[in-house]
Amino acid sequence: MKKLIVFDLDGTLAPSKSNLDAEMASLLHDLLSIVKVAVISGGAWSQFEKQVLSNFPRDDRLTRLSILPTCGTKFLQYAGEWEQLYSEDFTADEKETIVSSLKKGIETAAFPVEKTWGETIEDRGSQITYSALGQQAPLDEKEKWDPDLAKRKKIKSIVDTLIPQFSVRIGGATSIDVTKLGIDKAYGIGKLRDILGVALQEMIYVGDALFVGGNDYPAEEAGVISIPVRSPDETKRVIEAIIACLDPDQQFRSFQVDR
Repeated sequence: MKKLIVFDLDGTLAPSKSNLDAEMASLLHDLLSIVKVAVISGGAWSQFEKQVLSNFPRDDRLTRLSILPTCGTKFLQYAGEWEQLYSEDFTADEKETIVSSLKKGIETAAFPVEKTWGETIEDRGSQITYSALGQQAPLDEKEKWDPDLAKRKKIKSIVDTLIPQFSVRIGGATSIDVTKLGIDKAYGIGKLRDILGVALQEMIYVGDALFVGGNDYPAEEAGVISIPVRSPDETKRVIEAIIACLDPDQQFRSFQVDR
């Protein structure tokens, strides 16, 4: 019996840095009527407010929604307003070490970037994120820059050697996320288990970066059944399939996922 469906955000529920469309918002709202839902992504809390919550009905179903920004390094729940349960923030010295290592890795990899839109390295408190084209880059430009992940894999491999005391993951369309060692989506999954009282076997994770080194991969490593998707449209079909598996009394039936 599945009690919790966990989703990535960018590339899974919506295109990178884009809002949920009306169909996705409606499907998630329907899903919340029958099961708990969590969204865990590399984005900051402000991105969740804009991309997810701005398009969501403000009703009692929100109490069944958990939000885990910055790859699970923060956790928020709704009880009339959004309350933060924890935040695994870096110290000032840790931030300085990470930023300087990212800059060195980018310089060493030497991939040319002709134009950027906004800051390329963002301090999200509990996560430092490198976005190759800048935080505000147009989606079409981001999709062209590193479609096969080769550039970011090279940068990641360099940064891994510089700061082995931190976790470095590929995420989003052009980004690399750095968190405290062991504080990643697997950590967030563990927090969901402990706070919500839902066993790993009772969860499903849906994400677009479930490859080795991707920032969704730790969720699969944690032992959660994981469904890889290539786009929000595929995610919509997954949600429809889950809803279709409900009994008339709106309880989950067990179902097999074709891997």
